[in-house]
Amino acid sequence: DAIPSADQIRVTTSLKSQRGSVWTKNKSIFEYWEVKVTFRVTGRGRIGADGLAIWFTEEQGLEGPVFGAADKWNGVGIFFDSFDNDGKKNNPGVIVVGNNGQLLYDHQNDGSTQALASCQRDFRNKPYPVQVKITYYQKTLTVLINNGFTPDKEDYEFCAEVKDMVLPSQGYFGISAATGGLADDHDVLSFLTFQLTEPGKGVQTPDAEIPQKDKEKYQEEFEHFQQELDKKKEEFQKEHPDVQGQPGKLLFVADELFETVSDRELRQIFEGQNRIHLEIKQLNRQLDMILDEQRRYVSAVTDEIAKRGAGFPGQQGQVSQQEIETVVKTQEEVIRQVNEIRNSMADTLKLITEAQHPGSAAAVYETTQHFNDIKEHLHVVKRDIEHLVQRNMPASEKSKCPDLPPFPSCLSTVHFFIFVAVQTVLFIGYIMYRSQQEAAAKKFF
Repeated sequence: DAIPSADQIRVTTSLKSQRGSVWTKNKSIFEYWEVKVTFRVTGRGRIGADGLAIWFTEEQGLEGPVFGAADKWNGVGIFFDSFDNDGKKNNPGVIVVGNNGQLLYDHQNDGSTQALASCQRDFRNKPYPVQVKITYYQKTLTVLINNGFTPDKEDYEFCAEVKDMVLPSQGYFGISAATGGLADDHDVLSFLTFQLTEPGKGVQTPDAEIPQKDKEKYQEEFEHFQQELDKKKEEFQKEHPDVQGQPGKLLFVADELFETVSDRELRQIFEGQNRIHLEIKQLNRQLDMILDEQRRYVSAVTDEIAKRGAGFPGQQGQVSQQEIETVVKTQEEVIRQVNEIRNSMADTLKLITEAQHPGSAAAVYETTQHFNDIKEHLHVVKRDIEHLVQRNMPASEKSKCPDLPPFPSCLSTVHFFIFVAVQTVLFIGYIMYRSQQEAAAKKFF
């Protein structure tokens, strides 16, 4: 189905179930070679099929099921596969498959089980023709590709490499294409073949003897270069006496001006960990302040209740003393819970430093539970205090909270509850915010 013209060959047209191929008439006798192929694959659909193949085989594969050429070839095929048969979303792609004449190509898996090397490249519907350079030299096959985004013909990027690959010493070059249920136009604009060794000369070994005349010439050039280098060193030392005797100083200065990608990532991680550490230290200081205020409040309430209880003799005094002890125990429990919160925050900081992650859901949940326990114990304290005040005051007097002795930086109960709630919300919100920021930073890098 191939259609030749003056400037290109349309190997297959954009019709269903088409096959076409173009082959050299004579065998290539190059031991090592390089081919440069320029082609264009275009189609109206978002997905194309089936693809195009570049061949070097011992015999011509004029027609067959492998991208329009015969199966069980002896040589190598470089396949530009457009259709995703195995559903792994790795097409369009470039696949290198070698064969000794016995292998059947695995279409269902897009040759993934037989590929010697591969890369994922989109070569359909590009602004410029796609260019491929395939080099076989000293049993190493290399595939370079220009994706067609630029008119620069030498703008190649690495695609695949196969080492220790043995190919037939003589063979045919070819290019083929095929369509299936979907269809693309497969056009070949050029196919250039180069021999990598000069005719009549073998590959020069690294330890080959250099003629004496060339040795003298190279030695003379080296000495001249050495003299020029020494002269420039002297001039530089005269112009920069401060760095004299320190030839590596400028290099170190240049290295300090730039940072690598890994250095930048480490710096950002350390800066983030430092900010988290400072924030948690600030929260620890605030918890210490809350603990001090709580102790002062407990001390003041205990002293006031003791004074009021001392004015009632008999059984009432005994009951008041027991209730006071209960209140004191409750306050000690509150203090213990606050200390546990501090320890929990220290453990959270340790996990952040080790795992480079600002806390986990379990740590947030545990911290929330600690704050809830504080709230419950404070409610118990408040209820016990109100109960004691109601029992110890005369019936004629109006029930009211005892006046606390004045002392600096005293928090009321309402203010204390509000402060604890706000700190709880801020702490949990900060942990969640840092988690999202760190996850976004990791995803970006």
